[in-house]
Amino acid sequence: MRRRALAIGGLVTLLLALGAGFRWDPGPLATAAAGAEIPEFSLPRLQSPQHHLKSADLRGSIVLLNVWATWCVACRQEHEVLMEISRDSTTPLYGLNWRDQRVDAVRWLRRLGDPYRASAFDGDGRVGAALGVAGAPETYVLDREGRIVHRHVGPLTREVWRQNVSPLLDKLRGQAG
Repeated sequence: MRRRALAIGGLVTLLLALGAGFRWDPGPLATAAAGAEIPEFSLPRLQSPQHHLKSADLRGSIVLLNVWATWCVACRQEHEVLMEISRDSTTPLYGLNWRDQRVDAVRWLRRLGDPYRASAFDGDGRVGAALGVAGAPETYVLDREGRIVHRHVGPLTREVWRQNVSPLLDKLRGQAG
């Protein structure tokens, strides 16, 4: 009886710890790549693999690069916010479909909507690794020269967008104007 009570107590403790972890928002994290240019790449586009998305395509304007995958629960949580950003923001949003299956990713965007100007397919994860991706989702703010200005780890929420990312984009636009 005592063993059963200890097992139940341990299970309850584990569930409480897991529940707390699911609510934890890592927020913006410093990255070794901050200030560095985005790594050089040329990847097939998710929905049109005969065409490529290149790192050079992300230069020339301030852009957002969102790392996502269909197996990522938090990516599903942020998808509605990405759709709003795509609709309401003047900043181009690009996707990096990371360590995923192309057919699953194409189906996901058809079903949920496609917020991306273009999404590159990084099935083996090499570009994500070069970028320093720790896990999906991650969102990078790139300046006009293709330098990483900001990295947000975890799902973009309306609050994160309003308090952190949108003001940074306004500041970057003001510096160029």
